[in-house]
Amino acid sequence: MSIYNFPMRWPDNITEAKTIQNTLRKKVKVIPLKKNPMYIAGVDAAFFKNKVVGVACLYRYPDLILIKDVYAFAEIPFPYIPGFLSFREGPAIIKAINRLKIKPDVILFDGQGIAHPRGIGIATHIGILLDIPAIGCAKSRLIGEYREPGFSKGEWSPLNFKNRTVGAVLRTREDVKPLFVSPGHRIDLKDSIRIVLGCTTRYRIPEPLRRADLISKKIIREF
Repeated sequence: MSIYNFPMRWPDNITEAKTIQNTLRKKVKVIPLKKNPMYIAGVDAAFFKNKVVGVACLYRYPDLILIKDVYAFAEIPFPYIPGFLSFREGPAIIKAINRLKIKPDVILFDGQGIAHPRGIGIATHIGILLDIPAIGCAKSRLIGEYREPGFSKGEWSPLNFKNRTVGAVLRTREDVKPLFVSPGHRIDLKDSIRIVLGCTTRYRIPEPLRRADLISKKIIREF
């Protein structure tokens, strides 16, 4: 299966990267899911010398049965610059997703969706390129203001930026730090919260993302 089947030149400087972000953000769709997902993938990346490994873990939803783990290596194509994560991790993550034999209905990213200075975090960027509903699920805030949500699982408060709600500060486990959830593409905030909670078991991090993170670190240790 090849989900990503059209050419994309990854930039090698920040000016080109900004131009690409400004072009892609015009294509963002924040809309309700058209159907309940059957398969959800969590993706993550890790770095080793001049290489980046992208990992995709596919789960059946809502029972969270693991279907497949895949990974792919790529050269590190872009330096570390806050707000431009997708250019650094994107090529390896897309290669990994393309190795899945079942196309995910939703992809969870360890990063931002529209809760980004230019409205196009990694979940939005890759979601647009693949034309798949995508959710940003970050451990820390990049932009915006919020009030601390309640301490029970499922409680959340809006994340606001420039007089607009761009995400949710979501408590995924009682009495632990919240996650910063934002729509990436082809999904709205309500459905993003629902899916993230539906993928969260006894840990703070949704299970598909938690597994992708563990596997990416394991691969790097082995290499």
